[in-house]
Amino acid sequence: MLKKVLLSGFILAAGLQSMAQEKWILLKPQQVFDGENLQANWQVLVHNQRIEAVGATLKVPANTEIIDLPNCTLLPGLIEGHSHLLLHPYNEVTWDDQVLRESRAERILRAGNHARKTLLAGFTTVRDLGSEGADYDDVGLKQSIEKGVIQGPRMLVAGRALVATGSYGPKGFQSDVSVIQGAEEADGVDNLAKAVRTQIGKGADVVKVYADYRWGLFKDAQPTFLESELKMVVDIARSSGRDVVAHASTAEGIRRAVMAGVKTIEHGDNATPEVFALMKQHDVCFCPTLAAGDAISQYRGWKKGQDPEPERIVTKRKAFKQALESGVKICMGGDVGVFNHGDNARELELMVEYGMKPLDVLRSSTSINADVFKLKELGRIKAGNLADIVVVEGNPIQDIKAIRKVKMVLKGGIKVD
Repeated sequence: MLKKVLLSGFILAAGLQSMAQEKWILLKPQQVFDGENLQANWQVLVHNQRIEAVGATLKVPANTEIIDLPNCTLLPGLIEGHSHLLLHPYNEVTWDDQVLRESRAERILRAGNHARKTLLAGFTTVRDLGSEGADYDDVGLKQSIEKGVIQGPRMLVAGRALVATGSYGPKGFQSDVSVIQGAEEADGVDNLAKAVRTQIGKGADVVKVYADYRWGLFKDAQPTFLESELKMVVDIARSSGRDVVAHASTAEGIRRAVMAGVKTIEHGDNATPEVFALMKQHDVCFCPTLAAGDAISQYRGWKKGQDPEPERIVTKRKAFKQALESGVKICMGGDVGVFNHGDNARELELMVEYGMKPLDVLRSSTSINADVFKLKELGRIKAGNLADIVVVEGNPIQDIKAIRKVKMVLKGGIKVD
């Protein structure tokens, strides 16, 4: 009898606890961008971690928290496609000094602040493409966020990333001096195979390779890995269900990476119409990182709006225009870390400035990134998806700068303070 009473009490307590955890929120903005199109007079009902229902008229439970959001647009949580949370702007501390002189403790503490700023800016997911000399601290950062130790976005991480021996940095030291590298050096069948599998085993969600880098005879960008080496990396990663992304800024580096089967090309500064056509043919997505070029040019003295545009910006504009004309799929990613975390909207603004329609920029920042990165429950406002939501004042389809006017952020149905 005592056992029955105890068991009944346990079941009742569990039931009451479950009821206490039920949370309903009804969001009533002026309009909803659902990840693909703008919907007027939609409401969004959130139940615990997920979107329960969307539409013009919804039935809601009696205990629902109702939030009116006049003159606001509700969107899926934005997805940053190229970030480095373990870096901070190069005009504060150079990349070499961050890698060589900042302690790992300092870098991870900074990264925690960067993660929170990113989330508060409405970017609820990031693809973080390399720890830049900080080993697998990006994996630890991701796990800390998942455990609730700190606030931050959902993360896809690349770990150490892969570079061909002798191609990356820091450089310029005596030949008998060894210094920490910003990525893992590997080449040849045996070394590359081991490095890829090790990175996967250490927690990398995506494998990043540098298909070219500034190691040419005249310090110009030239291809690093052979196409056969890149293909082996892709084959190994793909066998584990993971994709490979390629840093590539030369036409030949891009061509090799595309033919090897990578998922996205990062930067692509010197791409040509021919390689964009090849990317479209093989369904390879382009991540232009316009904001990084803009920031670095200003760090080097360019006064934007006053001085003529430097060659780097002219080249970026040309490549982006060619990408738009080719019809290649474009994902949003700014290489944030080169510039301030939390200023991720800078990339969206530049995409519009360089000729992309605001509606398409928002698609690239939500549904397209979700599809390309295999985030099946994110990127769209629809029933069943995780309730990662950002609300901004105004209409970013009319004025993309409205994306900065963040009024509310939900991650997994929880309002971010």
